[in-house]
Amino acid sequence: MTERRAILSGSTFEEQIGYARAVVDGDWVHVSGTTGFDYATMTISDDVVEQAEQCLRTIEAALAEAQCTFADVVRVRYLLPDRADFEPCWPVLRRCFGEIRPAATMMQCGLADPRMKIEIEVYARRGAR
Repeated sequence: MTERRAILSGSTFEEQIGYARAVVDGDWVHVSGTTGFDYATMTISDDVVEQAEQCLRTIEAALAEAQCTFADVVRVRYLLPDRADFEPCWPVLRRCFGEIRPAATMMQCGLADPRMKIEIEVYARRGAR
């Protein structure tokens, strides 16, 4: 039987909406769309680059709990309300994914809260390296 386990970050959104930060399903780790909120304080920066950095810290913690790292990421999806905000984030994203080169998509779309400037979702496979 395949292991299926939910990983929670403590975000009030997880409780209010009814989802997990990540789900481990066998060797696969599905990390939910993660925004720039610091879920411990429920605060968010106005700066898109700082939001991207916070997204990645939250994602990294979820991956670690699933016994993964960024090196195990095979797919990343970037969601931004303003496509002009994407390029300023490239150096931050390249630090995590530049050597790994996961499949990636950027989509321009509305997000749940107008303070959110970026949302990042990843899929990882344990032992993918």
